[in-house]
Amino acid sequence: MDGKRVAVVIPCYRVRQHILGVIAAIGDGVDAILVVDDACPERSGDLVAAECRDPRVEVLRHAENAGVGGAVMTGYLRALAEDIDIVVKVDGDGQMDPALIPSFVGPLASGRADYTKGNRFFWLDGLAEMPHLRLFGNAVLSFIAKLATGYWHLMDPTNGYTAIHRTALAALPLHRIDRRYFFESDILFRLYTIRAVALDVPMRARYGTETSSLSLRRAALSFPLKYANRFAKRFFYAYVLRDFNAGSAATILGSLLVLAGGGFGATKWIASYASGVAASTGSVMLAAIPLLLGGHLLISAFNFDIGNAPTRPLQSPDA
Repeated sequence: MDGKRVAVVIPCYRVRQHILGVIAAIGDGVDAILVVDDACPERSGDLVAAECRDPRVEVLRHAENAGVGGAVMTGYLRALAEDIDIVVKVDGDGQMDPALIPSFVGPLASGRADYTKGNRFFWLDGLAEMPHLRLFGNAVLSFIAKLATGYWHLMDPTNGYTAIHRTALAALPLHRIDRRYFFESDILFRLYTIRAVALDVPMRARYGTETSSLSLRRAALSFPLKYANRFAKRFFYAYVLRDFNAGSAATILGSLLVLAGGGFGATKWIASYASGVAASTGSVMLAAIPLLLGGHLLISAFNFDIGNAPTRPLQSPDA
């Protein structure tokens, strides 16, 4: 594809019924297919080794389950060792159409981006196929992920159909990326810290009879703290350590004003409720003015952050 060496990484865990079909659907533009058997109880890796005759296929095995992120990391490291230019990640359950691989590779091969990911929310008519609970969960996660990662223009953060350029991949701290279900969101946070350009690729949702390994309950319990952690780190890296700018000042001052106004207002409201005496106009204004000013500053900080997304690809000669 445009002279670039392309590899496809396929993490395998309970995908025995689909994996051979996924491999067979991968086009000739791909140079290597790295199948990572993540201690699959169905021995998907053994099936591929025994039945697949495609010379591009290499089976990598884990003695213990490392999670989807761990399996992808194994594939990434192998691709780096083989001097692959672009690495595409496709799941082995048949829900990701390999025919879309050129759409993911194109922006990377042309130098427009460092990372591409699927977006199932682009085609509105296709959303009817997405389970309602999953649709709601992904919509909520998308907004939270925007705040945590800084990529406000991206949607569908848990979409695992991705492609990454070697330049960005080599710059990532792969040993720090989450190995489990937070992998897709965590890699976006890591990409922002190295100022990589990321783009969405429209795709239609495809669902079979299998259920998602990522449950909404698990995400609701584990993701909020991880997102809060990544947001705090991103703010410190981007707005304190590397550059203290207007966005930094607006965020800090706005937060302090909101906390001060909210705290003072809550104290006066409790005292008023306990005594049965209405708070004075002055007390109300002392609470309202900091809240209004702080809210305005935080909105300004949001606008600044939205405009601060990376725009120059790492692979660019002048990056």
